[in-house]
Amino acid sequence: MSALNVTWGITARSLMLIPRFPSTFFPSLIMPLFFLVAFAGAFSAFVDLPGFPADSMLDWVLPMSTLQGCAFAGITTGMAVARDLENGFFDRFIMSPAPRGALLAGPLLASVLRAMFPLVLLPVVGIAAGVNFHEGVFTVIPLAIAGLGIALVAGMWAVGLALRARSQQAAPLMQMALFLSFFLSTAQMPLHLLTGWVHAIARFNPMTNILELARQGFLGDITWATTWPGLVSLAGMAAVLGIFAARGLRKIVP
Repeated sequence: MSALNVTWGITARSLMLIPRFPSTFFPSLIMPLFFLVAFAGAFSAFVDLPGFPADSMLDWVLPMSTLQGCAFAGITTGMAVARDLENGFFDRFIMSPAPRGALLAGPLLASVLRAMFPLVLLPVVGIAAGVNFHEGVFTVIPLAIAGLGIALVAGMWAVGLALRARSQQAAPLMQMALFLSFFLSTAQMPLHLLTGWVHAIARFNPMTNILELARQGFLGDITWATTWPGLVSLAGMAAVLGIFAARGLRKIVP
């Protein structure tokens, strides 16, 4: 069997399950919209702080909210894998002659494709709300790279955890790691305005570099100096969590 055909078949099944199990999809749309409205309103006075890099809190929050939506796309894909493991459907994949790598590549590709929904929705909402696109249409390119990368990384984490837990009860742990990675970075405040232990963690949190990659077109010019640390952080996280997911697959697939 062709690995590409099997990968796409598993991916297509994951996408077709969206209308059947909307509870595993809509969080990737509803939650980022909630964060966009809540943070932009509650923290609107942050832009008056000396040295705050955004003209509007919407400029600062929209990229972060979009990345969270993309990350939720990966998490919900992992939840779908956990459901298949729990009800025994994944056993059919294991008993089939399908290439083993495709069993992992299919859900991960689905994570990336599901991330297209928040990547389209949030910028459209941003245009309607008056968000600044300093580089015009090119502003969304770093955002898209960061968003699709985060979806892939989150999918690796969630699928790897699902393969180990084999139950949807692992969902809270999938989500908790996601929230910690975002809110212990520069999600709400630039690094130079953070203090104490939060500053120390955010400084080495790879999510800080990824957020800078996504935000640069909304805050000013797109530069290579701001781009490459985010790309390196995404590559590093993908390498580590890719091994995590692959080892999880080896635990259940002979």
